Amino acid sequence: MKNKLKKLLQKTIATEKILGSNDAKNLEIEISRSVKPDFGDFSSNIALKLSKQVGLSPFELATSISNSIDKPSWLKKTEAIQPGFINFFIEHEVKADVLISIIDKQSAFGTQDPGSKESILLEFVSSNPTGPLHVGHGRHAAFGDSLAKLLKKAGHLVETEYYINDAGRQIDILVLSVLIEAMNLSGIKTTPPKACYQGGYIKDIAKFVNKKQLVNLDNISLGNERAKGLNKDEETDALVSIVRGSIGEDVFEKVTGAVCQNVLQTIKKDLGDFGVEFDHWFSEKNMIKESKIKKIVARLEDKNSLVKKDGATWLKTTNYGDDKDRVVIREDGRSTYFASDIGYHADKKDRGFDRLINILGSDHHGYIARLKAGLASMEYEPEDLEVILMQFVALYRGKKKLQMSTRSGNFVPMRDLYEEVGVDAARFFYISRSNDQHLDFDLELATQQNNQNPVYYIQYANARICSVIQEIKKKGFRNNQALGKKNIRNLNNKHELELISLLQNYPDVINRAAEKRSVHQLSNYLKDLAQVFHSYYGLQKFVVADDEVRNPMVLLLQCVSIVIVDGLKILGVSAPKKM
Repeated sequence: MKNKLKKLLQKTIATEKILGSNDAKNLEIEISRSVKPDFGDFSSNIALKLSKQVGLSPFELATSISNSIDKPSWLKKTEAIQPGFINFFIEHEVKADVLISIIDKQSAFGTQDPGSKESILLEFVSSNPTGPLHVGHGRHAAFGDSLAKLLKKAGHLVETEYYINDAGRQIDILVLSVLIEAMNLSGIKTTPPKACYQGGYIKDIAKFVNKKQLVNLDNISLGNERAKGLNKDEETDALVSIVRGSIGEDVFEKVTGAVCQNVLQTIKKDLGDFGVEFDHWFSEKNMIKESKIKKIVARLEDKNSLVKKDGATWLKTTNYGDDKDRVVIREDGRSTYFASDIGYHADKKDRGFDRLINILGSDHHGYIARLKAGLASMEYEPEDLEVILMQFVALYRGKKKLQMSTRSGNFVPMRDLYEEVGVDAARFFYISRSNDQHLDFDLELATQQNNQNPVYYIQYANARICSVIQEIKKKGFRNNQALGKKNIRNLNNKHELELISLLQNYPDVINRAAEKRSVHQLSNYLKDLAQVFHSYYGLQKFVVADDEVRNPMVLLLQCVSIVIVDGLKILGVSAPKKM
C-alpha cells in the first residue's frame, strides 16, 4: 500500500507540474502509518519538504496535491491538515483484505523473502569462560537472539556466533584460582591472591579437577608467592609462572582446556535452557593455534602498517581514525587482545558476510574506533561493522540493589533469574526497553499474573482467543473461513477497525524494528495489539448463532492469534493456549 501511495503522489506531482516528470519520478516520498484513526490510515509530509522549492506554504501545497489526486477505487478520501500533511483514508474492504492474507499465509505473514537483503553475522554475549553468565549477560542473550529472529523475518540471511575468549591472562588467572581451591580441598591450605576468581562455582570446578586427577597437586609449591614489593597483579602473574613451572606446560595446558570446557558447558547449558542457540562457537585459542594471528601480523607488515617502539610492535591505527596507535605484539612476543580482534573480524569478512553486528556492553564504547580501524587496516570497509551497545541491568530485591562481580563471587547468575520469574518473563522484560536505556528489572512485576505484567497480558490475549474458539466448537457451531472472508465487511465497529489496522501494520513493524535494531518496538506493538483485543473481548459477544456475524469475528480472532504467536516467537516467548 505504501508503494501504491508513493506512485500516486509521484503521478500527481508530475501531472500538476509541481515538479518535472523526471524530478517527480526520482522524488523520495515518505509514507507513514497514521497514529490515530481520525488522521486516516497513512500520511505523507511531502508538502512540507517541497514547499520552499515550489514557492507555496506547506498547507497550500498539501491542499493542492490532495485536491488533485485522481482517486483509485481503493482510496476512500484524502485530506490536507496543518501544518502541511496529506492524510489517506483506505476503503474498509481493502484494509480488511489483510485478514485474508494472514489466514492464507499463517506464520509467514510479514516474512520477506530470504536473502533479499544483506547477509549478517551477529555476535553477542561472548562472555569470557571464567564463570557463569550473570543477569547482565541475560539482557545481551535475549536481545541478540530476538534480533537474529527479527532480522531473519525481515529477509536477512543471519548467522549467530559466540566468541570464546579462551586465551590470555584472564584464563591463566582462572586456572590459578581453580588450582588453589583444589589444593585447599585436598588439605593443602593456601590463601588465593585478591586478583583470583572466587565463589561457589570455583569450588565446583576444583572438585571436578580433583575428581579427574588432572594434576598432581603435591607438585605445586607456592612458597614464594608472597614476594615483597609486588602489587596484586604482579603477585598473581608470579604465581601463574610458579604453577606453570612446577607442573609443566603440558599439564597446565591440559588443566586449562578442561577448566575452560567445564565453564563453557555451563554457559551453553544456561543459554540453551534460556532458548538461545548459536550457529557458531569461535575459539580464540584455536585461532592462535592455527597461526591466524601470525598471518594477520604478516599481512600488516607487508603493508608497512606496523612500527617497532619500546620493544613492542604497534599498529598505526591513528591512520584509520583511532585516537592512538595500538600494540599488537607485546615486548615478550605475545599477541595482544587487539591483535586477536583484528584476526577475528578479518576472519568474519573472509567468510563472506556483508555486515558484521557486534552486541557489546556500554563500557566497550571506546572499542568501536579501534575495531573499525583494525578492519580498515586489513583493507575492509570499516562501515561493514556495526556495534550495538547494551546498557546495564539493575536488579532489585526490595530496596537492595544486587551487585555482580565474577571475581568476588558475589553475582546473580542469569539462570537464577529466569528460574525465579520464568524464561518467558525474563526474555520479555529484558527486551522491553531500548538497548541504549538502563533496565531496572522488577522481579515482583515479572511474576504477577495480571494486566500490569505485559508478557502475561499478551499471552492471556492469545489464551482468551483459543478459549473463545473452543467454546464456539462446544456449542456445535461450524467455523467457516470462506464465509468469514466473504463477510469481512461486517467487521466495522471501533475495536474491529483498530485491530484490522494494527494487523495491517505488522509487516511494517517487523521491517522498521529490524532496520532500527529496535527489538522493543515489536514488544510495544504486541502490547498495543493485546490491549485493543482485551477491550474488544470485554464488549463483544462472539458465541452467536448467526453464521454471517460469527465467522468474520472468528476470522479476526484467528488473525490476532497468528500475529501474537508469531511476534512472541521472535521474542523467544511462548504462547500458551490455556492460562
